[in-house]
Amino acid sequence: QVQLVESGGGSVQTGGSLRLSCAASEYTYSRYCMAWFRQSPGREPVGVAAITRAETSNYADTVKGRFTISKDNTKNILYLQMNSLKPEDTAMYYCAAGAGVGWYSDCRAPTLITYWGQGTQVTVSS
Repeated sequence: QVQLVESGGGSVQTGGSLRLSCAASEYTYSRYCMAWFRQSPGREPVGVAAITRAETSNYADTVKGRFTISKDNTKNILYLQMNSLKPEDTAMYYCAAGAGVGWYSDCRAPTLITYWGQGTQVTVSS
């Protein structure tokens, strides 16, 4: 079972930047699709960015051009660089891993996720 631990959340003003990190307990390269989700109170989690097993990236339209997902396979760490933050980016952010998905499958759907982190809060004030 993969354990995922997020860090890097916090409070910033509109236009600011944050980098989230997710440390995985085991080697993830080519084994899992890795993704970042966010969830606001009373809403379902939404996949904002993912790296497929083939190491291609996919983004939600709401964050495209502002967020960048990346991996350090030597350290088993997943990152989410978030720039030009907006109040609507405020949410709990979760790191996630999808096992058994296709090589190029985009795992930004919660039904494709096998493992979840505990979450890190991001708050953007206007």
